[in-house]
Amino acid sequence: MPPLAAYPALRLRRLRQADWIRRLVRETVLTPADLIWSMVVHEGEGQVPVASMPGVARLSVDEAAKAAVEARRLGIPAIAIFPHIDMARKDPTGSLAADPDGLICRAVKAMKDAAPEVGIMCDVALDPFTDHGHDGVIEQGRILNDATIERLVEQALVQAKAGCDILAPSDMMDGRVGALRTALEAEGLQDVMIMSYAAKYASAFYGPYRDAIGSGKLGTGSVDNPGDKKTYQMDPANTEEALREVALDIAEGADMVMVKPGLPYLDILRRLVEAYALPTFAFQVSGEYAMIKAAGANGWIDEDRAILESLGAFKRAGAAGTITYFAPHAARLLGA
Repeated sequence: MPPLAAYPALRLRRLRQADWIRRLVRETVLTPADLIWSMVVHEGEGQVPVASMPGVARLSVDEAAKAAVEARRLGIPAIAIFPHIDMARKDPTGSLAADPDGLICRAVKAMKDAAPEVGIMCDVALDPFTDHGHDGVIEQGRILNDATIERLVEQALVQAKAGCDILAPSDMMDGRVGALRTALEAEGLQDVMIMSYAAKYASAFYGPYRDAIGSGKLGTGSVDNPGDKKTYQMDPANTEEALREVALDIAEGADMVMVKPGLPYLDILRRLVEAYALPTFAFQVSGEYAMIKAAGANGWIDEDRAILESLGAFKRAGAAGTITYFAPHAARLLGA
């Protein structure tokens, strides 16, 4: 940076004195094109509100198709969908995840039929489908890496064949990106993109999402059901590990990577953007959403301003886009 003039020759407030000049010199401009709408779908009819996430509801397949049309109207380029599965249909290995006629595949087809211009991103993970709520196959209290990958490949292929545009593996198993890319190539699905949850932390901010998808609380730490996800999700204290995780996923064929959660890990996002020439996304997770909604409902903050300020922070840090439950509301605030 060149040396600055001294006051009073330099008065930085000159560029802040009116709205028109603030807009003219603004460094970061948020638009609906920066958003991916995070959405939960369910097997039933209509909409089912999520108690811990005011303003968010689980959508039926028909409602999800309508939402895709709304996303197109608002200028939101993509939707990330997650399933709510009835507990009675779950099992220890999450076998329903690979059902070609299952909820996610039907939702993808309906949404692409309704609004083919809107990209659809599918979560590749077993936790919505397992009765224990973990992202992998469990054996004597251990999450089995390679056995889990086999199930993930089956799941990803049915999603891709249903019309999913972006596969987003969120399981944090080692080697899953390479396995997915190899399987897609072998099936002639080479155009399907992979956005890896490359830096996904074992965070306290996921609670409302588990409510939304009905995965409930994890086990109590018994030999058959570990009580947390710390053996596969990243330690919140680590930074260098995120660089290694992303490097491995790039080498295995990821087209894009993600940092999750969002605001508590802006430093990680920035480091990844600076280190790799790859589109890097942030996930503004359910806990972040719920905190803003709760503070807004109590009159402690201006909710709409906080929504746009938080989303602007991701773009300012270098994110190519943000996955957020606020997407439709934010798009309307932005004048779409």
